[in-house]
Amino acid sequence: MHLARFPRIRLAHLPTPLEPLPRLSEVLGVELWIKRDDCTGLAGGGNKTRKLEFLLGEAFELEADTLVTQGAVQSNHVRQTAAAAAAHGLKCEVILEERTGSRATDYVHNGNVLMDRLFGAGIRTVPGGSDMTAELEKTAAEVRARGGKPYIIPGGGSNPVGALGYVDCAREIVVQADELDMPIDRIITATGSAGTQAGLVAGLAVMGADIPVLGIGVRAPKARQEENVLKLARETAALLGRPDAVTPAMVVADCDYVGAGYGLIDDAVIAALKLAARTDGIVLDPVYTGKAMKGLIALAKAGRFENETVVFLHTGGAQGLFGYQGEIEGAL
Repeated sequence: MHLARFPRIRLAHLPTPLEPLPRLSEVLGVELWIKRDDCTGLAGGGNKTRKLEFLLGEAFELEADTLVTQGAVQSNHVRQTAAAAAAHGLKCEVILEERTGSRATDYVHNGNVLMDRLFGAGIRTVPGGSDMTAELEKTAAEVRARGGKPYIIPGGGSNPVGALGYVDCAREIVVQADELDMPIDRIITATGSAGTQAGLVAGLAVMGADIPVLGIGVRAPKARQEENVLKLARETAALLGRPDAVTPAMVVADCDYVGAGYGLIDDAVIAALKLAARTDGIVLDPVYTGKAMKGLIALAKAGRFENETVVFLHTGGAQGLFGYQGEIEGAL
């Protein structure tokens, strides 16, 4: 696994810390550690920064001058992409999908959206359920028509090139655990556009690390999510020269904690946000890590992780909290 073969633009503060969560561990009865990918640095940090290092590497190799991407209105990926573009003199065009249907002022104008505008991204909004692949192509065609060279980044940066960021993260986690003489029994992460979980699975498989990854779904049903992750993990392993490294048994998603839908929060998500904040001072986000922690809490209380050492991957996104102020503040 020789990642230096792939073009890369360094954006992140790496390695991110791997830290214990002593007070939350005591509450849940699990030895719980946290991989702090909220500390990657770019635009406040988050998991997409790792993916963008390889995506921008390819964009520069192709001599692109405009990044084109998409996400939900409060997309963490869009925020980090807009920041990466600004930091490297590229233009950035984004399409925001009204996926939740929310018209709340905080949701539409604050949080990540405010930061997208601060970084100078061109923003176009489309209704929920739009064909986002077609919308990306439409924007790319507009960029070409005015003489630009677009580089299309899929939602979440989730393609084999982007997933290399989490191949690297898998390596980083194993190195840190070895330095601590700490065997890891399981890694838990939110799983949505599939790239983070797929990269971890592919990286661990290629290394032969034999650490299971549990994805807590934030959007799709279990069968579809596992299918998406497996496909991308295999494509990523193939990019690394190991097309047979990933097996279906390596891909597990628990999608029982999505709630009413993507980006829609409930009392259990708010309770998870409060518990993480009031035990170990960890700020989670309402869309991804809040739901992943909601699932982790429920599974831990059901005895699922008894006698295990679990690493929770914090994928960032706290900036999105400000888009949900009206829903959260009454419960604090």
